[in-house]
Amino acid sequence: MDETQDPKPHPHVHADANAPVDAISPGRGESLSIWFFCGILTLGYGIVLVLTAACEQFNLFGLHQPNTVLANLHPTFWWGMCLLLFGLFYTLKFRPGKG
Repeated sequence: MDETQDPKPHPHVHADANAPVDAISPGRGESLSIWFFCGILTLGYGIVLVLTAACEQFNLFGLHQPNTVLANLHPTFWWGMCLLLFGLFYTLKFRPGKG
């Protein structure tokens, strides 16, 4: 469809030829992916859960395993490992500056 026949307004933004390059594209031209930050956050949660599971297992800092039906499966440890590996994967895959 030709834009001249489209009734909706279409604003056209043109970059000023005299504008400094940093105003158009700041930095070194790199962009940070949101998945990198999701990976860092997930990695942090995984580390916290694995450390909590270790404290519960070895009764460190007065923490003990909760009395639940499936406590013998150690869900805190396994979910922590899943989050840790998932976060590590995303942090490394989407890290800034990778070649």
